[in-house]
Amino acid sequence: MELIDTHAHLNLGTNYRDLPEVLKRAREAGVRAIVVVGIDLKTSRKALELARDHPHYLYPAVGVHPHEVKKLTEEDYKELESLAGRAVALGEIGLDWVKEYSPRKEQMEHLERQLDLARRLGLPVILHVREAYAEALEILRKYAPHPMVFHCFAGGLKEARKVLDLGGFLSVTGIVTFPKAENIREVVRYVPLESLMLETDCPFLSPVPFRGKRNEPAYVRYICARVAEIKGVPVEECAWQTTLTARRFFGI
Repeated sequence: MELIDTHAHLNLGTNYRDLPEVLKRAREAGVRAIVVVGIDLKTSRKALELARDHPHYLYPAVGVHPHEVKKLTEEDYKELESLAGRAVALGEIGLDWVKEYSPRKEQMEHLERQLDLARRLGLPVILHVREAYAEALEILRKYAPHPMVFHCFAGGLKEARKVLDLGGFLSVTGIVTFPKAENIREVVRYVPLESLMLETDCPFLSPVPFRGKRNEPAYVRYICARVAEIKGVPVEECAWQTTLTARRFFGI
């Protein structure tokens, strides 16, 4: 069984000082590739560094998270474009109305600017959207069709249908294993398997039975097992389809 963790923050702080052991466990769990995602220029550089150290296993995505866009300068955009030339995706980028660490207007402006960069470079985009689906979808309609995945999808069926209408993909995290997350399981039941990807979003959102502990790519198999159960398909089929989708989306 082969799996891909399409969203991991192995580049975040000092969470993975034991990275060789983490990657060993991932390989033993059947994880054949991991997309390491940047949230600012520093972590984007680190994603590229990790990918150089682990070629054909770790793949870098670079971008500036909506929390961080208020700090962006013109020089930063020049560097971001240079970094993006060596990445498999632009992200994570998007809108976050929950914490609003950056003003809403600036979030929307920088989302469009990073989408422009992705389109110019021919890169798929990894989207972070929280409580801002209406605004994000309005912006994204101007760029469709463009390869896009809604990382850690947390909307409902209404939003899921609109994402599918744009030709987008939804990515499922360990939240799908949480006892109270029936809304996410409802979305997983509805969305075709070929429109889903799997991710850990590690070190966050550890699936059951690891809640409260550090997450890691090996745990994507628990997410796969729960999605397969919800969809009523063999776990091998879920792994095969989501891996195929991820390989095509990221070109890996």
